[in-house]
Parts: sequence; C-alpha cells; structure tokens
Amino acid sequence: MLATAVVAKPSTRPARPAARRPARDRESLARLRSRIDRIDDSILRLLVERFRVVEEVLQAKQRSGGAVYRPLREHVQLARLEKLAATAAGPLSGEAVRAIFGEVLSASRALQGSPSIAYLGPKGTFSERAAQAQFGSAARLVPVASIPEVFAAVERKRARLGIVPIENSTEGMVGPTLDSLVASPLRIVAERGLAVRQALLSRSPSLDGIRRVVSHPQSLAQCREWLARRLPDVQAIEVASNAAAAARAARSPSTAAIASRDAAPRYGLRVLAEDIQDAANNVTRFVVLAPEGTPSEPGADKLSVLFSVRNKPGALYRALEPLARAGVDLCKLESRPMRGRSWEYLFFVDLRGAIEGARVRRALAAMERECILFKVLGAYAEARSA
Repeated sequence: MLATAVVAKPSTRPARPAARRPARDRESLARLRSRIDRIDDSILRLLVERFRVVEEVLQAKQRSGGAVYRPLREHVQLARLEKLAATAAGPLSGEAVRAIFGEVLSASRALQGSPSIAYLGPKGTFSERAAQAQFGSAARLVPVASIPEVFAAVERKRARLGIVPIENSTEGMVGPTLDSLVASPLRIVAERGLAVRQALLSRSPSLDGIRRVVSHPQSLAQCREWLARRLPDVQAIEVASNAAAAARAARSPSTAAIASRDAAPRYGLRVLAEDIQDAANNVTRFVVLAPEGTPSEPGADKLSVLFSVRNKPGALYRALEPLARAGVDLCKLESRPMRGRSWEYLFFVDLRGAIEGARVRRALAAMERECILFKVLGAYAEARSA
C-alpha cells in the first residue's frame, strides 16, 4: 500500500516587505520623541512657575530678614522627593533625584543672590568637588590657600559660607579644621559626605620615572600602603592641597601627585594609577561653616560639641555621664592635644537624635558645668552616607 504524500499548500498571505518594519520603528520613535518634547515643555512651564514663587519667597525673606541658604529645609526637601521617587517605583534612582533637584535648588539660590562659598583650593581639589555637590553648579565658589584661610574668609566677610574637611573614614579627624574651630566664632550648619577616590597623576609615562610623590598630608596617609608596595623608595612630600600637588607635578616629569583624576586634564597630566587609596570605602566628611549668629533651624538631628576637662581622675567620665543618663546617642568622641598646653586635651563629640528636646538641653548644661571649656559648634541635619 502506497503512502499518500501530503503537499503543503502555498500561503495566500502576501509576504511582509522587509522595509516596512524599520519605517514603523522610525514612526514609533518620532511619536515617543514628540511625547518627550511635550513633557519637557510641561517641566519647563512648571520650573518657570516655581521660580516665580521663589521670587515671592525672596521678597518675603527681605521683609523678614530670612537667610537665602536654609540647609535643613533643603535636606528635608531632597529626602521627601527621594522617598516620593522610591514610592513611584519608576526607573529614577534616589541619587538621580538628588542631582536633578540639587541643581534646581542651586538655581533658586542664585535667583535670590547665591551666597559665595570659600573652600580649600585651588581648583581641582576634593573640597571643590564637595562644594559643587553641596551647592550645585550655580554656586559662587571662592578658592583659598589653606583651611584656616577658609575660616578667615567667612569671618572677614570675603565669603558668606565656607566648606572644610573635618574627618576621613580612614585617617580620622582633620587637625587644621579642629584647631580652627577652637578659636573661630563660626558655626557648623550642614555636613556632606564625599567618596574619595585617589589617583596618581604625572607627566611621566610610567611609574619607573617617578622620584617623588606630592600631596596633601591626608591623601598621602590614605595611600600609605599602596605607596609602600608600588613606590617604596620614592620621597613623599606634603603640600597644602591636592590641586597644588597636581600643579607641582605639571612642572616636573619625575614628580607625581596624588589627587582626583579630574585634576589630570586640568593640569596636563597622565593618570598612572586609579583607586590607590588603601581603603575601598574611603569617605571624607565635610562641614559647612556660617557666621556667628546664624540662627539654628528647627528639626536638626545632629549636634557637634568641643570641650576640655580638668586633668584629674574621672573628669572625662563626669563630663559625659549626663549624656548617658539622658539617653543621648554619642556617635563620635575624638581627642586632640591643646595647642600650647602640654598634656592637655580637647574632646570633639557628635551627638545624634532629638537634640532640641528639654532632656538633651539639661544634659548639655550639666556637661558644661564639668568642663573648663565647652563650645557648641552647631546643630544640623545628619548627612546620608556617601
């Protein structure tokens, strides 16, 4: 018996022209781009409306004497918007929300007469990057040659605000900042964490040509182990800032600078190595300084205090005991020798929590009675981790 052959009938549906699909894709892209344009138009109209309200805010501040820079208000705004973005479950990250609205706030400050900000210069330092991150691209930045000069610029009204490094996650407190805080009338009004990625920059094409490495003392310390492994016989030289180190390296091919890789094109240098810091999670904490008399904003959740006690047994315990009894979270305690006073020490503490409550105020008053020097450096909003 012969098997019956099954022959498929040819399809009567016409073949789809290959050229039609790209044409449809182009039409779809055109529609999507048109939607984006309409959304951008709406965003712009809302921004114009926002800045008209900002102008009204400026008029109200001028009548009441309110400050242009309200760090706690800005902190709350950004946190609220970041939370709103997370609730929307869209593709916009919290970091992106902060970057976008940080620039909106920067432009708002500029519209109101943006305050000038002194920082440790020259251009290309991590301090400049921290200032830009905190105040946005519309800020008026004033570079100065040293950390004490940042304090002096604000005290003498050459700048309205200042920003200085106060602590590094690897190397601890920044001595010149603490020393300046002792005598200065300035107040801490905000803080900012900045992830620090160190790079080795030089005109030399390789490590073989390097005879000396220059950088700020903190940066040299942060890269101590890397230098010992890779450049064990090279001289390490301290300079006032990383940008000053880059400028020095630009003058000699046998000199390398530890600095941000962003400084390389600015000073005509090669990046010989990146991420040379010994700790992967290397974060520097910066604080914003404002003139004496700047009012505290309600809602601050962090307080910094500087104090000294008599040199006798139990003095430090008695100074800190009121904080423990009040249940205050002491999140940092650092000691530093007092300049010009042998074997006497200053203590720097950070307190976290509801610092405006009556219980905390009573604890601080009791603490002050046990101290020979007691100074509240400022109350401010705790920064997010970098």
